[in-house]
Amino acid sequence: MMETQNIKQLYLKDTSFANLMQKRIFNVLLIASRYDAFILEEDGRVDEQIFFEYTSLNLSSPPRVTQANSFDEAFRELSGKRYDLIIAMPGIENSDTFEKAKEIKSIYPDIPIVVLTPFSQEVSRRISNEDLSGVDYVFSWLGNADLLLAIIKLIEDKMNAEEDINSVGVQVILLVEDSIRFYSSILPHLYKFVLKQSQIFSTEALNQHEQMLRMRGRPKIKLARTYEEAVAIYNKYPNNMLGIVTDVSFKRAGEKDKKAGLKFCSYIREKDEFLPIIIESSEVENQKDAMFLNACFLDKNSKKLPVDLRKTILRNFGFGDFEFINPHTGEVIATVRNLKDLQNTIMSIPDESLYYHGSRNHISRWLYSRAMFPIAELLRQKQFTDISESQEMRQLIFDAIVQYRKMKNRGVVAIFQRERFDKYSNFARIGQGSLGGKGRGLAFIDSMIKRHPILENYEGVSVSIPKTVVLCTDIFDEFMETNNLYQIALSDLPDEDILEYFLKAKLPDKLVDDFMAFFEVVGRPIAVRSSSLLEDSHYQPFAGIYSTYMIPFLEDKDEMLRLLSDAIKGVYASVFYADSKAYMTATSNVIDQEKMAIILQEVVGSQYGDRYYPSFAGVGRSLNYYPINDEKAEDGVVDVAVGLGKYIVDGGRSLRFSPKHPCNVLQTSTLDLALSDTQTRFYALDLKSMGKTFSIDDSFNLLKLSIRDAEKDNSLRGMVSTFDPYDQIIRDGYYEGGRKVVTFANILQHGVFPLAELLKMMLEFGSQEMGRPVEIEFAANLPNQEHKQGMLYWLQIRPIVDTKEMRDDEIGEVRDEDLLLKTDSALGHGIMDNICHVVYVKSDNFRSSNNSLIAREIEKINRMFTERGENYILVGPGRWGSSDTALGIPVKWPHISSSKLIVETALAGYHIEPSQGTHFFQNLTSFGVGYFTINPSSKECLFDEEYLNRLNAEQETDFLRVVRFERPVIVKINGKKSIGIVIKPDAGNVKEK
Repeated sequence: MMETQNIKQLYLKDTSFANLMQKRIFNVLLIASRYDAFILEEDGRVDEQIFFEYTSLNLSSPPRVTQANSFDEAFRELSGKRYDLIIAMPGIENSDTFEKAKEIKSIYPDIPIVVLTPFSQEVSRRISNEDLSGVDYVFSWLGNADLLLAIIKLIEDKMNAEEDINSVGVQVILLVEDSIRFYSSILPHLYKFVLKQSQIFSTEALNQHEQMLRMRGRPKIKLARTYEEAVAIYNKYPNNMLGIVTDVSFKRAGEKDKKAGLKFCSYIREKDEFLPIIIESSEVENQKDAMFLNACFLDKNSKKLPVDLRKTILRNFGFGDFEFINPHTGEVIATVRNLKDLQNTIMSIPDESLYYHGSRNHISRWLYSRAMFPIAELLRQKQFTDISESQEMRQLIFDAIVQYRKMKNRGVVAIFQRERFDKYSNFARIGQGSLGGKGRGLAFIDSMIKRHPILENYEGVSVSIPKTVVLCTDIFDEFMETNNLYQIALSDLPDEDILEYFLKAKLPDKLVDDFMAFFEVVGRPIAVRSSSLLEDSHYQPFAGIYSTYMIPFLEDKDEMLRLLSDAIKGVYASVFYADSKAYMTATSNVIDQEKMAIILQEVVGSQYGDRYYPSFAGVGRSLNYYPINDEKAEDGVVDVAVGLGKYIVDGGRSLRFSPKHPCNVLQTSTLDLALSDTQTRFYALDLKSMGKTFSIDDSFNLLKLSIRDAEKDNSLRGMVSTFDPYDQIIRDGYYEGGRKVVTFANILQHGVFPLAELLKMMLEFGSQEMGRPVEIEFAANLPNQEHKQGMLYWLQIRPIVDTKEMRDDEIGEVRDEDLLLKTDSALGHGIMDNICHVVYVKSDNFRSSNNSLIAREIEKINRMFTERGENYILVGPGRWGSSDTALGIPVKWPHISSSKLIVETALAGYHIEPSQGTHFFQNLTSFGVGYFTINPSSKECLFDEEYLNRLNAEQETDFLRVVRFERPVIVKINGKKSIGIVIKPDAGNVKEK
C-alpha cells in the first residue's frame, strides 16, 4: 500500500491544463471546385458551419477556412501564408489530386493533407489503386457536417498526443478501422460523444476559465488502419489506453487478414485482461470470439450502430455516472455523479463491490475519463490484489480525494456555488466585478502557496489562507444604486449619520442563501474586511483607512445573518467617512472612483469561554530599516503579539525580531527591557456582544484584555516565559506562579513552532514574486484541543513602495552644528530639498495626559498645510499613531498626511521601541515619508530644539510651535544604513569634515 507521504508528494503536482493542446489548426486551405465546395457547405458558408460546431461544444479557437478553386491557386496561397491543414476534394479524375498532393507534400512536408471524396463504390475502387504517399488521411463525404470537426480534431490529437499523454497522462481511445466509409461515419459520432462528455465533466472545474481549460484534458482519439499501426500505438501508450474500438478485417503484414482484429485483441489480452475492447464486425459469427476475449460486440450492419456504440462506450470506457454494483447479482448499489459524491460514498461501499471495481481499474478509468490525472494515476498504480485490502483501499481513495480537492481549490478563484462550497473550498467569489486590492492579494497568496509546496507542510505546520468568500464590486454598485445612497454618501454629513443611512438600506436578496451556506461550512466567527479598488494597490496603499468588523458564530443563523449584513453595510459606509474623504484628497483620488469589494473570512483562532482569538498574530516586512547587531536591512523584520492582530496595527507593544535572526531579540536582551517593553495586553473578539449596535468604531465588539486573562484561558503555553522574582531571572517556558512575560522564546529559540523559518520563506517568496519589498500579515493557531495541527494563516500581502528617485544617494558627513536633526535610526531613503516648515511638540512641561489634545491641534494644522499644498517636518515625543495615549500621540494618518518627515523623540522615562507593524507605518513608507527616531542617550542622535526655540513661530499653541524658514532645509536619509540628517537652511556653505 502506498504511504500517505507519497500521496502528498504526488498530489502537489497539479495538472496544467493550459499547457495541453498547444499545437492547433488555425488556418485550413480547402482545394475544391466552387461546385464541390458548395456541396460540402450545403449553403456556401464553411467558416460559419465550423464556428457553429465549435461554439455548440464550448470549444475555443475555430479555424479559418480559405478556399482555392484549383491547385495552381493553392500553390499561390501556400507561398504567401502559413496553413496548418490542407483539405483537397478531387474532381472527376482522382489521379491529378493525389499527384498534386505528393507535390505539395514534397515542398511542405509538415502540413497534413486530407483528401475528401464523395462516396461511391467507383470512387472507393479507384482510391484503392492510388498512390496515397502524399496524403495523411482519405475521408468520405457522407453529407455529415460534423466530419469537418472530426478531421480537424483527429489531426490536432495526432499533433499533440505524445506531449500531452507523456506529460500529464491524457488517455487514448484507439479506433482500428481501414474502411474509409466506415471511419468517416464513426469518427464524427465518436468525437461528438467525447467532446460532449468532456463538457459535462468540465463542470467540476471551479470557474468558467478552468472549465474551458479542463476540456483540453479529454481523451485523444487515434486512428489505426493496419494491424502493425494498431500494435505500435498500443505499445507506445499501454498505460494510457482508455479503451479500444476495432474492426475484425484489415491489413496485417501487408495483406488483408479477415481475423486481424481478433489477433490484435488476443495480443492486448496477454498484456491487459481488463482493458475495455469493443469489436465491431459485419460477420455475426465473430460475436463468440469477442465474448471469449472479454470484449463487447457490435453489429456493423445495425442501423442503430452509432447509438449502440455511444451506449457501449459510455458504459465501459468510464464516462457518465459511476455505478457500484453487486458483482454476484449485477444490482446497482450506489451511483456516483462526481468526485464529491465518490468521497461521500466510498466509506459505505461493501468490500466485494469495492474489490470488484478496484481490481479491474474501473475507478481509475472513470477518473481518467474526467481528466483527474493525479488521483487516477495513484489508484492505477496501486495493485488491489486481495479483498482483505478493502479498508486500506477505501481509506486511500478517501485521503487521495481530500488531497486532490485541496490541491484543486488552492490558487483558484472559484465561483461560489452553494451546493459545492464545503470545508475543502478555499477561495470563492460572489458577483462578476473586481475582487478589490486585498481580495487580489489573497488570491495571489493562495496561488503562491500552490507554487511553493514546502509551505503546505513544513515540520508538520501548514501555511494557508483562511476560508474566504469575496463579494465583488458589482454587489457594491447594486447596493448603492438600488438604495439611492450616493447623495447621502457624498454629502458632508457626520460619519454616524452616514452609517445610520447605510444600516437602514437593504442588501440584494440573492445573497441570503449564499450567506447561509457560508455559515454552515465555516462554523467560526467571520471577519468582514474591506477590499477596495485602491486598497493595497502597488503605488497607493490605502492600508487601515476602511473599517473591518468581526461577528461571532451563532446558533441562531437569522441573527448571524443580521449581524453579517450590518457589518457589510458598515464597511460600505466607511468608504464615505470623513477620514476616507481626507485620504482621497491627500492621494489625489476622487471618492466616486472608489468601489468596494468585501472579504468574508473565517477568523483565525480558538474559543475560550465568551471570547475568541488566535494564539498570535503579526506583521512582517522584507525590509528592516532598524537592524541591530549583525542584522541587515534586507533580512526583514517581524512584529508578533498574542491575540488579534489589531493590537499591532494600533501600535501596541509587540515582540520585534528578524526572521533570519530569531534569537536576536532586543526587547528580551535584558531583564529590565523584558519586564518593561513586552506585551501586557491583547485583543479578543467578544462572543456575547450581539446586542451592541454597529458603530463607526469597528472595534466596538473587541475586548482589550490583560495577558493575565489569556493565562486564565490556558492559551499562552509556547509563547511566554516566567519571571522568577526570587532569583530575579526569566525562565523560558510556562511555569506555575510568577509573572508571564510574552517572549515567544520557545518558538523563536527552541523551535516549538517553525515560525521564523516559515516567515523567512513567506517574505522571500512574496518579494520575489511581487518584484519589490513586501509587507505581510499573518495569524496562527498553536496545536491545542481544538486544532490538532499547528496552522499559520497568511492574511495579506502588499508592496512597500520605494521612492525611486531617492534611492541611491548617500549622506556625506556634516558638522553637528549645521544639523537640525540627526539619527542612527532612520526609515526611508533619499533626499528632500523642498520643505520650509517644522511643526514640533514643545518638550517644556510635556505631559502624556495631553496627547489627545495635541493630536487635535496637529489635525487642524495639517488641514491648513493640505489646503495650501505645502509639506512640513513633524517632531514629537513617543510613538506617533499609537491608539494608547500613554505610548504616544494618537494621530491617524489623515491627520498628518502633509508631513514629509516624521520624528519621534525620546524624553527621560519615555523611551519607546519604534513600531513597524502599523497600517500607519505602511502609509508612511508608501508615500515616501521619512521617519527618524531620536534617542538622546546616543551620540549619533541630536535634535537642536533650542535653535528652533530662538526662531520666530509662524503659529504657536500651548503644546505646539510651527516654524517657517526662508529657504528649505535639506533632508538626507540612507535607510539601508539607517542614518538620516536634516541640514539647517542657514548652514551656508556646508563644509565636509
